[in-house]
Amino acid sequence: SPYSSLKREMRNLSEECNLEPVTVSMAYVYFEKLVLQGKLNKQNRKLCAGACVLLAAKISSDLRKHEVKHLIDKLEERFRFNRRDLIGFEFTVLVALELALYLPENQVLPHYRRLTQQS
Repeated sequence: SPYSSLKREMRNLSEECNLEPVTVSMAYVYFEKLVLQGKLNKQNRKLCAGACVLLAAKISSDLRKHEVKHLIDKLEERFRFNRRDLIGFEFTVLVALELALYLPENQVLPHYRRLTQQS
């Protein structure tokens, strides 16, 4: 898919920030839901990716407060967007996902298996 390199970036960045594979898996599911809804375009796809990682990290309680700040710094630096836009996009993603951030296991597991087998 045209988004596989973006997903690779999501994974690399997550690993640098010591996020768990299950968190990355959740971010992938969010991201794919946005793709399926036709929400992504050239302008916003990096923001989408970043917001998905940020939301997954928050919802899986993978991070403490100062680590969230570090993650946002990393996202900003890697994807070259502005954190204000990222925070705005976080809301857009929430609405697109209809606030359904807790995912059924069967949506997360395939990604999780792939991620944990690769490493």
